[in-house]
Amino acid sequence: MPIADIKNTLEVKMDQSIVAFKNNLTKIRTGRANPALLDSVHVDYYGSMVPISQVANVSLLDARTISVQPWEKGMGAKIEKAIRDSDLGLNPSSMGDLIRVPMPAMSEERRKELTKVVRNEGESAKVAIRNLRRDANEAVKKAVKDKLASEDDQKRSEADIQKTTDRHIISIDQLVAAKEQDIMAV
Repeated sequence: MPIADIKNTLEVKMDQSIVAFKNNLTKIRTGRANPALLDSVHVDYYGSMVPISQVANVSLLDARTISVQPWEKGMGAKIEKAIRDSDLGLNPSSMGDLIRVPMPAMSEERRKELTKVVRNEGESAKVAIRNLRRDANEAVKKAVKDKLASEDDQKRSEADIQKTTDRHIISIDQLVAAKEQDIMAV
């Protein structure tokens, strides 16, 4: 594989790792309401388990309340039960067709626990990035061994790969810091 392809593949895979990390961060709750919080909750819809977003409109009423508007009349009770049974610690209440999901205020202790979870997620993402760097460096060494590239190309490539890795690690650190700030904001 040519070195340019190795670098392009590396860039794409590292970007995908960042996207996956951002997706994991949206599932970690902050003091504010976020409709993405309910993405992991599934409800029984005619015998199959589907995400709430496929059977209802999920939106924000205000900074601390998520509203869930079922598309079918009979789904309200099932959605409410699914939210209550989830491990999110939420207590929904029905108001006619509308289900309100207030976000309880978090204690200082809970906020600190969540920042630890965010840091662990960040470390996992960094490990994934570093593994991609290792794989790319090994691919470059293999290209040099197979006489597809020179040793000078190898040195340049390894420097470029390190720069790409550093850039993505910094991005992860920034995302972790922003999420921690979000969690600690009262």
